Amino acid sequence: MFPSLSSKKQSKNITTIGFYNVENLFDTKDDPKTFDDDFTSNGKHKWTYKRYQVKVKKLGSVISQLGMNRSKYPPAIVGLVEVENEKVVTDLVNSSNLKRHHYGVVHHDSPDERGIDVALLYNKQMFELMHSETFPVFLKNERGERDYTRDILKVSGNLHGELVHILVNHWSSRREGAAETEHKRITAAETARAIIAQITATHFDAKIIVMGDFNDDATSTSLKTLVSDDFINPMESMLDPEKTGSLTYNGKWNLFDQILFSKNFSEKKAGKFYFKHAEVFNKEWLKIFKGKLKGSPFRTYIGPWYQGGFSDHFPVYAFLKKED
Repeated sequence: MFPSLSSKKQSKNITTIGFYNVENLFDTKDDPKTFDDDFTSNGKHKWTYKRYQVKVKKLGSVISQLGMNRSKYPPAIVGLVEVENEKVVTDLVNSSNLKRHHYGVVHHDSPDERGIDVALLYNKQMFELMHSETFPVFLKNERGERDYTRDILKVSGNLHGELVHILVNHWSSRREGAAETEHKRITAAETARAIIAQITATHFDAKIIVMGDFNDDATSTSLKTLVSDDFINPMESMLDPEKTGSLTYNGKWNLFDQILFSKNFSEKKAGKFYFKHAEVFNKEWLKIFKGKLKGSPFRTYIGPWYQGGFSDHFPVYAFLKKED
């Protein structure tokens, strides 16, 4: 169905970490507790089980190929955002392209009003899950009332025997304007920093990976708040608003989807992982091939019109290598 990726440069010593905003991965059932009505068979998007199955299969194909240009193995860890519930994530890992890779699922319900959550997939042969929990991001609307958004997911476990901690984020959108909503993303960054401080207070020299759709670029105040001087952001040099990123808006590129690493990932020590390289997965078959949106991510819907694509975001991924 889709081209496979292979390379003579594939290595057994390379481990892939991925992140993907899968754009509204909803099932077809109405959840009376959330605003998911658009994604039902009678809703605005006429979201049928067949369309759901097509989307799940396509997303599974993409995830199975992340990093396969350099690694002999599919991703060890993949963070996901815009998933409705645990069932859709389970359906994803049981899809035809992922089932044989034995992915486990970490999912917790978030209080987001639309009902979208964050989640983590992990290859059980590469990652031993030890602990997971979520942390709320406390926001208020203009009336001073709680503005419910996605929690930050923290997952701890052994990646090929080395303890790592992963934070999966989906920060508030820019729908009401970038400047008007900036404070929300800064609050999320401060929340993530508090989680990081909690980890490092318990685990000296902890190895931490922070990934997400931050709805801000690497140069934004929120990301600078998050990165501080103890993290590296390999995505910062990858954005070109005129040419490339992970999503488009009004004809310009943004790179909201990022994977950050604590600075100790830059150290090469025997038996330890170090950061090697990061990329945007932007293959031609993931792009719109004609029209004014040509080159942008091939998404499921454009407005109310069903397109049958993948997502409005490209996934991103990074390579880790273990020093002999």
